[in-house]
Amino acid sequence: MSNFFKIYTLTPWDSLDLKTLTEVKLFSLKNIFKTFPVIEQEFFDDILSNLYKFKHYSWVESIKRIIGPNDEDYEIEPWNFVWGMDNEKRFYQLLIQKSEGKAILVALAPPELGKLFKQYKKEAILRILSLLNNPNKMKFLMILAPKGKSIAEEQKLLQVNQNDLEKKKFENILKKMPNIKGQWFPEYTPRCPNCNKLITEIKGLNIGLLKFICPHCGYKKDW
Repeated sequence: MSNFFKIYTLTPWDSLDLKTLTEVKLFSLKNIFKTFPVIEQEFFDDILSNLYKFKHYSWVESIKRIIGPNDEDYEIEPWNFVWGMDNEKRFYQLLIQKSEGKAILVALAPPELGKLFKQYKKEAILRILSLLNNPNKMKFLMILAPKGKSIAEEQKLLQVNQNDLEKKKFENILKKMPNIKGQWFPEYTPRCPNCNKLITEIKGLNIGLLKFICPHCGYKKDW
């Protein structure tokens, strides 16, 4: 088990690069707090207001994968990643998960920010969130949101599609194999010992005793 979350994100701000993925490691706050801190709704209301008012505040759909400390893949839909730099060129990276109507702060970077949280705990959270929402003190701030399906889900779907393809290939091979009467399985209907053609059952009154007659040569037999 590690102490870090890993996020994989597209970098559309880097020369409009929509193919390259950047990996960011963030320190899990479970190592500082007993439970993940809850972020008040007012923070997001202020962020939304700043997104409309200021060009250096932006929203980008770019998250493609999130991996937890136990190498577990998460669905990316409930996650946001706050990435900003203040006027003193200090970076702030916060990983936030929406859960049961609440937003919780799950992980952060760089390491200096983790040290600050260790020392001042929840007081540090309030100060940092207030700073991030102050347009006069921030050089830029981006909210990264999920884009489409996660890489893990896409790979799983791809594997399923490959399995379907292999199944179809197998079915096509079976269809080309010579089968008795064109059936999937050999035909076990009795054949006439006299003319070697298929014989049919005569339904009589004798329960448990089958009577057969060959429609070709008239041969009869109890079976």
